[in-house]
Amino acid sequence: MENTLVIIKPDGVKRNLVGNIMERFENKGLTILQLKMTRLDQKAVEEHYAHISHLSVWGDIISFMISGPVVIMVLEGHNAVAEVRRLMGTTFDAAAGTIRGDLALNGTIGDNLIHASDSVENAQLEIERFSSYLR
Repeated sequence: MENTLVIIKPDGVKRNLVGNIMERFENKGLTILQLKMTRLDQKAVEEHYAHISHLSVWGDIISFMISGPVVIMVLEGHNAVAEVRRLMGTTFDAAAGTIRGDLALNGTIGDNLIHASDSVENAQLEIERFSSYLR
């Protein structure tokens, strides 16, 4: 069993897609271990996206992620990291049947609804990074 972190971004919360997204994970047999709606602070978001701080869109991503409430979840399941990534779909040109393919408005970085850990190692780091928000 693996754990992974999922963040439903401000656009997903604003568009009332939280239940739809959670249902997709539960329908695939993933268990929601922790769940909380909260607002992220700038420091946490900057740390989370530090690996892309060299990109010109970095400031826009930071502003977007602190612009409204998010939902943070820790999910558990067999191959949870890979399964969540498959269900989520790619950032751009996501396939039909994926969360982003079915629900994202335009596939831009600021309107792609969801973040999910991309490896077991990063899932552990991200769960720790956002653990204070889950209390």
